[in-house]
Amino acid sequence: MKRNRIALISAFALLGLPVQAAAPPFDTPAPVAFMKDLSSGAILYAKDADRRMPPASMAKMMTVYVAFDLVRKGELKLDQMITVRPETWKQWHGPAAGSTMFLSPGEQVSVANLLFGIVTLSGNDACVVLAEGISGTEPAFVALMNRRAQEMGLKNSHFGTSNGWPDAGVTYVTARDLATLAERTITDHPQLYKTFYSRPNFTWGKTLGSGADITQANRDPLLGRVQGADGLKTGHTEEAGYGFTGSAEQQGRRLVLVLAGLTSSSARIDQSVSFMNWGFRAWQSKKIVAKGRKVQVAEVQLGDAQTVDLVAPNDLAITIPAGLGSDVKTKVVYQGPIKAPFKKGDHIADLVVTTADMPPQTLPLVAASDVGKAGFFGRIMAGLRWLI
Repeated sequence: MKRNRIALISAFALLGLPVQAAAPPFDTPAPVAFMKDLSSGAILYAKDADRRMPPASMAKMMTVYVAFDLVRKGELKLDQMITVRPETWKQWHGPAAGSTMFLSPGEQVSVANLLFGIVTLSGNDACVVLAEGISGTEPAFVALMNRRAQEMGLKNSHFGTSNGWPDAGVTYVTARDLATLAERTITDHPQLYKTFYSRPNFTWGKTLGSGADITQANRDPLLGRVQGADGLKTGHTEEAGYGFTGSAEQQGRRLVLVLAGLTSSSARIDQSVSFMNWGFRAWQSKKIVAKGRKVQVAEVQLGDAQTVDLVAPNDLAITIPAGLGSDVKTKVVYQGPIKAPFKKGDHIADLVVTTADMPPQTLPLVAASDVGKAGFFGRIMAGLRWLI
């Protein structure tokens, strides 16, 4: 029988934190805005973050994530060549087709170059060519996108195309879901993220007549304007307005922001820069538990040990207002007793930190040692202890 078990921890985590600080104010004309500190899990700002809305080209983040996932599993190679079907080129060629990588009919393009074309150039053509190269048809690839979105916990998102082209409301997301998608892209595929995001420009295609190379700049409004900026994706349609999902890292703190519904490209630049700067300047990270430190002891069910130490897998930090701080309350939460077996380093509990005027911040705790299943007599003794 399992039961919820909540255990308060000692006051060591409270030392050195001043008290009573309200969340720093911020205002934006964007109708939808969201910011999360990935280093602590803290939500720093949320404005209509669960409103369903069209993502425009921010939907391409899911196309890229699916491709990254297949590369990681060895099911897709970066040097694999995909042929541009003439029918696809015709559909996604010309001014009416929006942003383009300037692919040519019958051209063979590597997966890596298509990814650069999607991330850096926001190529609608590159998305569909990659989708067809992976799954045969774009609808088949979109089904894969939706399957991964469900597995990822994007409860308020659905995709109807690989590139976010307007589709009468079939495709929708929320700012919170976009932030989760960005976080998973960064944490699940750090090397691929580093390789393909943050490139300032990319060259592909030839101009008509002279045949000169076509170089296009990355539309990311943070690149070159905010230190540590390295992704992710802009979006714009008449229906969606101007939006952006972005990330930057400074001194070990990584933030993700989402803005949507802005009225111009210049407003997107201004608001993205000011929002990200606010996140870094108005908030600070405060370490509360050192890596490897024991936080609590948890009971074990049917294991070859009756208890296990819960330790910090790395330095655990919370996010608090800069220069002030906040009242801090902490508790350890786990489903207990924890059922054996499990391995050293397995995530089996959470440290939940509550501060004034902010949602709880949840930090992982892991097992300090392996615990195997109890033997026959061990199970008998465990049953007797449980009855007693």
